[in-house]
Amino acid sequence: MTSKSMLRFVSVARQTPEKREVAIRRHDFAEIYAGWAEAKAEEQAARCSQCGVPFCQVHCPLHNNIPDWLMLTAEGRLREAYEVSSATNTFPEVCGRICPQDRLCEGNCVIEQSGHGTVTIGAVETYITDTAWEEGWVQPVVPPRERAESVGIIGAGPGGLAAAERLRRRGYQVTVYDRYDRVGGLMIYGIPNFKLDKQIMLRRAQWLKDSKVTFELGVEIGRDMSFADLRARHDAVLIATGVYKARDMQAPGIGLGNIFPAMRFLTASNRKGLGDTVPDFEDGTLDAEGKRVVVIGGGDTAMDCVRTAVRQGAKSVSCLYRRDRANMPGSQREVQNAEEEGVEFRWLSQPEAFHGDDVVTGVKVQKMRLGPADATGRRAPKPVEGESELLDADMVIMALGFDPEDLPTLWEQEDLPVTRWGTVKIDHGSKMTRVEGVFAAGDIVRGASLVVWAIRDGRDCADAIHKYLTGLEKVAAPEMSPSQKAPAAAE
Repeated sequence: MTSKSMLRFVSVARQTPEKREVAIRRHDFAEIYAGWAEAKAEEQAARCSQCGVPFCQVHCPLHNNIPDWLMLTAEGRLREAYEVSSATNTFPEVCGRICPQDRLCEGNCVIEQSGHGTVTIGAVETYITDTAWEEGWVQPVVPPRERAESVGIIGAGPGGLAAAERLRRRGYQVTVYDRYDRVGGLMIYGIPNFKLDKQIMLRRAQWLKDSKVTFELGVEIGRDMSFADLRARHDAVLIATGVYKARDMQAPGIGLGNIFPAMRFLTASNRKGLGDTVPDFEDGTLDAEGKRVVVIGGGDTAMDCVRTAVRQGAKSVSCLYRRDRANMPGSQREVQNAEEEGVEFRWLSQPEAFHGDDVVTGVKVQKMRLGPADATGRRAPKPVEGESELLDADMVIMALGFDPEDLPTLWEQEDLPVTRWGTVKIDHGSKMTRVEGVFAAGDIVRGASLVVWAIRDGRDCADAIHKYLTGLEKVAAPEMSPSQKAPAAAE
């Protein structure tokens, strides 16, 4: 096949990999999409129009060279397709599975706008990298030369790992610290198996270890090691902690039992799937089996919660969201999957109070309407007076988003600058904080966002650290107090 075989969108219909039957998939945690055969991947990649202005690439946070690797796939040149794909993306097989393509690359595909149905970019991306692993094309990073400088990275999530890989390619000595016992952050403990099989992340973790990235797991900065000691160990430090503090709401009865934050519920389920002993799951506390589950929120985390509850055998699963379907922040593909699996969505609904004695037994639900747009440009939800109902519930899961932890206090670094939202302030040119040699990237800078944005930020920050350590870019930091200056290196 040659590039002349492209633009086949007029003769070949859009097709996605087959989903497993609902009756089967809702009872296990296996990924719901089957893989593609080579011929089908080539056929679907050949639908690309190779347009002059590739809006798929423009709207990808990583600016992946999508038209190029689609053409290479269509021509059967898969190894080259993988090389092009992995040049801009540290984890293409992850993004192919969990990115909300309907809001990013596929949602801006030119042939989608012309009514022919988008190219299935995410599925092709997944196929390319899965094939690369099967064929042994994915090899550990071997830098052209080793450098003496070391970089400490706080956080083994997508941002920290992306930075670690890019720094290793330049020969830096990289150590990643994380409070958890496995590498991956939300990719291992937040995202369920049916979207991202844990073996995919464990395989990448081993690849990074084989690339000579050092991991110190179960280490919490501020508890097991001071931030000052960490700085003394390394020539530069990257803060890539992500944001884990669950947002709460104020309502009567919010303190009742069996009301849980989303990450506690998801982490317990993922740990159970990994074979860990999870007492809160074993005793039934965090097991949704036989329960009437109500999930509050409309983002991708809420979708992970409702679909996990279905698989645990919940009696019923309802999702409350205060806006309508068109205005929800989560992926529409995930909403469709959840509906197929039996989740009931209650749009324009907001919890007003939680009923029960010691544990929750019901949620008083207030009906909402959409008013004029607020400062964010989204139509603000307003209560409809006199319209509410009581919804039975044995378990309530709060998926309202995440905020940063108070890092200056936790790390005894009062001079670490943060915004009024608690995110770390950086100079967006140098990626450095006001503290010399300390950088930050990912959700801890931009707030809770997508994995693909964390990867982009981590890669960009790695480039900035390289410029700093090699003197390619001199950073004029503000006048620093003695506590901000880097401590002397340990003997």
